Amino acid sequence: MSDDTTWGKVHASGPLLLGVRHHGPGSARAVRAALEAARPGVVLIEGPPEADALIPLAADPDMRPPVALLGHAVDEPGRSAFWPLAEFSPEWVAVRWALEQGVPARFIDLPATHTLAWDTEPEAPSDEDGEDGADDVDAPDTEGEPGAVRDLRVDPLAVLAETAGYDDPERWWEDVVEHRGPGRRDPFAPFAALEEAMTALRERYGVGGRPRDLVREAHMRLQVRAARKEFGDAVAVVCGAWHVPALREKAAVTADRALLKGLPKVKADLTWVPWTHRRLARSSGYGAGIDSPGWYGHLFRAPDRPVERWLTKVAGLLREEDRIVSSAHVIEAVRLAETLAAMRGRPLPGLSETTDAVRAVMCDGSDVPLALVHDRLVVGDVLGEVPEAAPAVPLQRDLAREQRRLRLKPEALERELELDLRKETDAGRSRLLHRLRLLGVGWGEPAVSRGSTGTFRETWRLRWEPELSVRVAEAGVWGTTVLAAATARAEADATGASALADVTALAEQCLLAGLPDALPLVMRVLADRAALDTDVGHLAQALPALVRSLRYGDVRGTDTGALAGVAAGLAERVFVGLPPACAALDTDAAEEMRGHVDAVHGAVGLLAETLTGTPDTGQGDLRGRWRSVLRTLALRDTVPGVIRGRAVRLLLDDGELGPEEAARLMGLVLSPGTPPADAAAWIEGFVSGGGGMLLVHDERLLGLVDTWLTGVPAEAFTDVLPLLRRTFSAYEPGVRRTLGELVRRGPGKNAGPTTPAAGLPGFAAEPDTERADAVLPVVRLLLGLDEVREHGATHDNSLAGVGT
Repeated sequence: MSDDTTWGKVHASGPLLLGVRHHGPGSARAVRAALEAARPGVVLIEGPPEADALIPLAADPDMRPPVALLGHAVDEPGRSAFWPLAEFSPEWVAVRWALEQGVPARFIDLPATHTLAWDTEPEAPSDEDGEDGADDVDAPDTEGEPGAVRDLRVDPLAVLAETAGYDDPERWWEDVVEHRGPGRRDPFAPFAALEEAMTALRERYGVGGRPRDLVREAHMRLQVRAARKEFGDAVAVVCGAWHVPALREKAAVTADRALLKGLPKVKADLTWVPWTHRRLARSSGYGAGIDSPGWYGHLFRAPDRPVERWLTKVAGLLREEDRIVSSAHVIEAVRLAETLAAMRGRPLPGLSETTDAVRAVMCDGSDVPLALVHDRLVVGDVLGEVPEAAPAVPLQRDLAREQRRLRLKPEALERELELDLRKETDAGRSRLLHRLRLLGVGWGEPAVSRGSTGTFRETWRLRWEPELSVRVAEAGVWGTTVLAAATARAEADATGASALADVTALAEQCLLAGLPDALPLVMRVLADRAALDTDVGHLAQALPALVRSLRYGDVRGTDTGALAGVAAGLAERVFVGLPPACAALDTDAAEEMRGHVDAVHGAVGLLAETLTGTPDTGQGDLRGRWRSVLRTLALRDTVPGVIRGRAVRLLLDDGELGPEEAARLMGLVLSPGTPPADAAAWIEGFVSGGGGMLLVHDERLLGLVDTWLTGVPAEAFTDVLPLLRRTFSAYEPGVRRTLGELVRRGPGKNAGPTTPAAGLPGFAAEPDTERADAVLPVVRLLLGLDEVREHGATHDNSLAGVGT
């Protein structure tokens, strides 16, 4: 603490008001210098007073910014607000200085109990910003205010920059603050200059039409008065520079208390949560965000030569991405950045100069690698850490335990996670991620695997966002552990589900998440809904999810006996109800039903495989009965053409219909007596989903289509063209090219029913064994057969199979 003589010399007129830019490294350095010089007896900081008890945690060695104070309503966790702090935030620096010096630190902004309840005014805080949606120095945000004030959206930095002749507020701030550093002779000079500027702005713009600022400032003035009664004038206040003129003014206590009277209230809880640089960025929607948190963090940490250190870091990143960047590139980039700064009249190279230098020297003028630099370094993917001692809901603590047990650390950078469900740890990770998804905590999203597609493999895309802490708090109402909460949520969702497909999807989620206690209730609800639902479309939607659940249960070792019986019964009801449900459908309904037919076809094949060896279902030959349904659909005239064509195609693919019969049915439907629109719909159903290769390899079918198309009357051609164009445009370019060559030559000429004509590029009458043998050395290498042969094993039979 300072002695009275020192304090009187530095600030004889009352409390020391240090107006700052939130998340400004220059402000942070200046705050530390001013506090070191003034040595106040107490430090008051803009922030929710309920967090005073959390301040000592900032000294914990396991606390690593960026972090945020998370406030949420106890009875409504989704009503929440964040107060983010980075290592270069002036408020964080003030907290750390006070803890290091043993000086009391207190938050003095409007309490969170009011902030979270203040939802009737247009300026209520967003979920992402515990501030007021204002910009970096707490300027008012007047969006939504009435009258002329609506257009009065003040950006103090922009106003000051424009006054100084700058067209970029960020560049102005860098020149006047970040590159100048704290006042070396007078550490209080930067704050005095900023206060003078803000006073002029407040005189010009007032509060900007936002009554909330008046309320916040009234509360801060009362807190400053209380601190002065206890500590005299040895009080330092760290707040947004916009508020300094209001805290300096002499307002009556009664007037301030009147502004605070009758404010809405809710019971609030606060804690520390990890934050990320990406969520500090203005582009994330954060009202007090900055454009380049990674760059600002670098400026704050760099002890000297910040440009040289930054460009060296950029070079390292580009080398990791296999770009050729040498030390000479770094030296030249530094020279160019310094030259650009001199030409532009800047005291030191800023982000714009270093970016231009990186683009020209290290990226060969390309913005593609430059985008990587911006994403990884200028913004950055730093994720903070919070100690275990921080208050948390029980569910959050259990989640943290599970993350440690499964070695699944939250990270800000998106990454892919490949899981092998045959391994215990990976299976546990899968269950945890599925349970969190069921609870609405989207830490991971399933992705398509680039490797194996077996049911024992899973791929996830993981990224931890700070907002997930709110989702975890909300999910805490379901239970104190992730398992208990997910179980309770699944049971509640099953009871409240309105659609059969929702219940089947929930059964699938229960198996994926490993929720054996929830499955019996879900299965009872599923059986009841399936028995009552007479809509074949709903039944067809529900079946694939049930069959997937059976497969997942098999690979995860879950007992799915009850599920198998329900799935088989559901399939039987689909078999009975599908033919009459496909009659007399309009175009849209027919297209939707065609999708259901495809889904059921795939589900029946998997279900038949899964039920092999479980005769207790009493369902007999599922595949055989489904094929009978497809034959009925293929031959019934009242069924729309797109469904009839699809049924014929599925039977052909399964070998239940020969090529001759398929060609006969196509010939009938493409006869002159069939309306062109119906014929086109039949073709769409028949050739969609890989039908291009079918036409390539069976030129007789292609000839039928070609002959029919050339005979379509001109007045009907414009009606069928969009349908055919949609069908054939889905083929791969190579398939379309081959079909074009076949049509140009004339499909069917010099060709059998299933063999393309000789002379067509890529085809021959007989296999070319010489060309086939040429690939054998590569196949041996890929399969490791030569390596095995060296150890005495013989693989002639296997290799022969590969060669053919």
